[in-house]
Amino acid sequence: MHHANHFYGHANIMATYAGLPKPPRIWGYLQHGWNILDGFAYGTNFAPGMPKFVWSDSVRRRGHALGLRNYSVIGSVWLYLLKTHPELATREKRAKGTIFYPFHGWEGQHVLGDHARIVASINEHETGPVTVCLYWNEFDKPAIRNVYENAGFRVITHGYRGLHWRKTDAKFLVKQLRELRKHERVASNRLSSAVLYGASLGLGAGVYGDPMVLENEHPSFGGQARIKRLWPEMDQPYVPPAVAREFTDTELGVDHVAGPAEIREMFRWNP
Repeated sequence: MHHANHFYGHANIMATYAGLPKPPRIWGYLQHGWNILDGFAYGTNFAPGMPKFVWSDSVRRRGHALGLRNYSVIGSVWLYLLKTHPELATREKRAKGTIFYPFHGWEGQHVLGDHARIVASINEHETGPVTVCLYWNEFDKPAIRNVYENAGFRVITHGYRGLHWRKTDAKFLVKQLRELRKHERVASNRLSSAVLYGASLGLGAGVYGDPMVLENEHPSFGGQARIKRLWPEMDQPYVPPAVAREFTDTELGVDHVAGPAEIREMFRWNP
């Protein structure tokens, strides 16, 4: 199984949905986050003939344009999580405030930017209590975490996504689901998976503030300028609910969710 299939506990979620106690090896590559290119990290070395399981048909079309094949559109793992936890699939009745996700890097690339400017943007647009969720590597840096704590925000992290089959928090997305539904709004300084996940629960969505820069970002993705050009309607502090819902349903792939038996067949999980 490709190690990225485990990120955020995705393989475990799919196994639960398929009725299995633990995930066998997935025969293929599973998209693990909202993606504006072919569905996968730049430079992924695909084994010939192996399936690529992606969220939406737009991802499949972009992959085809790049010469890639063997795509299966199955919707996002997030949607399967909601299927396994229907009691958590909407925001809480007493939800309040905003959860904000600053754009983050990962082990191989860091984010360059001014977190104090993000704080200023949050204060400009949010009125209720604010939770700031940092990715683990930013959370582990007191110099970054303190910027948000000193602003009076609650600061959390959902955990470690995993890398090369190590330290994967299989409950990562469950933790994110439980946190998101406590809030009325979800926002970020870049359009991202977290914004889509929150909008899918009925949270108001916003994208604003310094988008920051990803260290050595590959130009094939087009950067933030491409996102703003393709989806300008999502680049505003208060995205109209109908707009957010239509975009979210399309990008998460709600029309492509497969049944448990189909997943077992596609992933080669049948005995």
